[in-house]
Amino acid sequence: MLAYSKQLIRSSSSVGANYRAACRAKSTSDFINKLKIVEEEADASIYFLELIEELDSSYKKNLTPLIKEGNELLSMIVASINTSKKRNFPGTKIYNRQFKI
Repeated sequence: MLAYSKQLIRSSSSVGANYRAACRAKSTSDFINKLKIVEEEADASIYFLELIEELDSSYKKNLTPLIKEGNELLSMIVASINTSKKRNFPGTKIYNRQFKI
């Protein structure tokens, strides 16, 4: 479980670092690309939280709200990506793995 905890630290800290980089993007395309990395790392963070929860159910009480918040943040990130794509490439239909806009 220690290895999963270390991966969680890596992926969750990457979310913050890449979001910060996205805020300093040089173009809309650069912003979208950086947010896609944020999306991937946020999804990985949720995965490791769920994995830890499955391995040791004693963490469930503490991890359930974190997983919920992670999913809410992921939804906001995806919405930002899709909004940016619509503004940058008007008239295109945007589809995501989990969300249809």
